Amino acid sequence: MKDFLKQNGILILVIALLLSLITAVVSFTFGGIANPFANLAGVIATPFRNGIHAFVTWTEGVYSDAFERAAMAEELEELKRENAKLQEQAREGDAASRENERLRSLLGLKEKRRSFDFEAATVTARGSSNWSSTLTVNKGSAQDVAAGDCVVDEYGNLVGVVSQVGLNWATLITVVDVDLEMGGLISRTDGAAILEGDFSLMGEGKLKLTYLPEGVQLLAGDAVLTSGLISGDKAIYPSRLLVGYVEEVRTDESGMSDYAVLTPATRLESLEQVFIIKDFDVVD
Repeated sequence: MKDFLKQNGILILVIALLLSLITAVVSFTFGGIANPFANLAGVIATPFRNGIHAFVTWTEGVYSDAFERAAMAEELEELKRENAKLQEQAREGDAASRENERLRSLLGLKEKRRSFDFEAATVTARGSSNWSSTLTVNKGSAQDVAAGDCVVDEYGNLVGVVSQVGLNWATLITVVDVDLEMGGLISRTDGAAILEGDFSLMGEGKLKLTYLPEGVQLLAGDAVLTSGLISGDKAIYPSRLLVGYVEEVRTDESGMSDYAVLTPATRLESLEQVFIIKDFDVVD
């Protein structure tokens, strides 16, 4: 090898100089264009650079999307909390509005019926079956509520009659319960009849008016009131409480007598608060 270099060293040097000169000439000639070696290296490296750039761009996009999604999720949760708070305030406002309306109506009723001693009560349970229609309220003997007390809504419409009393609760049969029976008064004619619950009508939320006055001509929409019930010198039920309206007149199964189907004036299914008449003066 040493001999080869000694013998050909000058030739090798000349070839190296020529290659350098050729490379310089090529670079100068193409003016800014990479030389073949640099171009080859660039060709090989470009896919890797593109891949790295794409990966970095994708990573940045994923991070950005994740950050935006997290921010949107937090914003959505905040909006949900604000919405829930607004809905709660709206419910409270509606409840307060309904309470104010009930109290205003009751105030008007008290002005009309100054003789009534009312006890406000909240409906806490409903009992409805084929055999009964009852409401349970949160007032009882501790508030001087007694069995037989009439119960009305805020407009003075009859809801029912207290049937059972506890210390801080009471159960009442509603106007459609089969156990209800009291005197009725047809407002338009002042004719007396009997208000009764009925098994077949109770499921429809209605009651009937029986023992109609002879020759009476009832009209759909006629108002029926309580006639009042007096036992000895004590009034059991107050008079002229609105019970309901005549829907139609039917003939009983025997075909011997007629009765009227009544729709209650109060809305039993949506009652939230009622007023128990604990005492009252007899009005002639």
